[in-house]
Amino acid sequence: AHVLDDAEPCELICPANEIHRLRDLCLIRSIRLSTLSDLITVSDRETVSDRETVSNPHRHPTLRPLPSIAPTHPALILYTSGTTGRPKGVLHRHASLDAQARTLIDAWAWRSSDRILGFLPLHHVHGLINVLSCALASGACWEAMQRFDGDRVWARIGQRSVTVLMAVPTIYHKLLECWRQYPPRRRRNLADAARELRLFVSGSAALPVPLFEAWSELCGHQILERYGMTEIGMALAQPLDEPKQPGWVGRPLPGVEIRRVDEEGDVITDGPGVLQIRGPHLFSEYWRRDEATREAFVDGWFHTGDVAIEDDGRYRLLGRVGTDIIKTGGEKVSALEVESILLAHPDIRVCTVVGIPDAVWGERVATAVVLHSGSRLDLASLRNWAREHLATEKLPTRLWKLESLPTNSLGKVLKKEIVSRFPANGA
Repeated sequence: AHVLDDAEPCELICPANEIHRLRDLCLIRSIRLSTLSDLITVSDRETVSDRETVSNPHRHPTLRPLPSIAPTHPALILYTSGTTGRPKGVLHRHASLDAQARTLIDAWAWRSSDRILGFLPLHHVHGLINVLSCALASGACWEAMQRFDGDRVWARIGQRSVTVLMAVPTIYHKLLECWRQYPPRRRRNLADAARELRLFVSGSAALPVPLFEAWSELCGHQILERYGMTEIGMALAQPLDEPKQPGWVGRPLPGVEIRRVDEEGDVITDGPGVLQIRGPHLFSEYWRRDEATREAFVDGWFHTGDVAIEDDGRYRLLGRVGTDIIKTGGEKVSALEVESILLAHPDIRVCTVVGIPDAVWGERVATAVVLHSGSRLDLASLRNWAREHLATEKLPTRLWKLESLPTNSLGKVLKKEIVSRFPANGA
């Protein structure tokens, strides 16, 4: 409903089995509701008859010429994930989408013989640009999957029907759990098949070090990490031909300019700083939000809000200002760093770290965890264990045990929801 109100489309196209869910939403907004089959004209249907298809399976419908569209013409509005605020419409033009696809095709050596599974949502850059658009633009095969299914993905890998896999960390975690439930012989066969893939990519959230190591042990592949946003596409990526270091999201992609600034907005070269990015792949504006667009740019540089450190041209994310940078007792703590350590605890399956407002400390380091079945963990034992890996100010002072963490469709943890629901009497 928010997207329909914000974008004000004239028509919504959906599968026939979704009409009942969308009819009322469209009716009260005077939006035409169509199915995919409604878009196929009679002449389209009659271009190739059933008899012709049987007798000549290689015959294709006549292709009509594409319209001539200027690179500056608006092409797409994607909505931000909404994990840090109300989703905003991000307007990309044809030139920025073309720049994104060309850069990634070159960086990740896409080729027409590649095959990739399409299980990521198509209302995010990850699924729409990195996977679908790059596959189509390079002539590769994109196999649509209505939703992620671990058994089906492993089956396709086992059939040697996949050459590239792109996913979020949550999906790699689920694939590992699925693989571990198979009989030993099937695990060996699938591991051998996975070893034949040429590329594994992870993004949209930080890849935990234990997950990186477990996947490498399974099939010998080091998962490639990258960094991007709805507004910028991909900006950083680990090079194909370099060893991958967990936690580091790589170097600037071709055409991408990066600088870091401090809290006063001054450009810095040492220490943590907020990433600002410039290049032809950037979005044009936030849809109908002129003020938000103006605030997002500083002298032509897009202010990402993500804090990173740099070493020899490589970048490591520390988190997002206001979400992942916790200010406690005058110290700044990276929630992502603490999460990467806690995920190595043998009792913790998944976790997230947040800052809980506190009258004395400003914020307290708090963690919400999902434990392995049968595990018991209390705050005191967690702090004792973590003390060997973290400075005192980074140790969690609150612990909340959950059955699952709230996430969006890409597996990003909804940290604001965690903060708002964190029990006042948490451990």
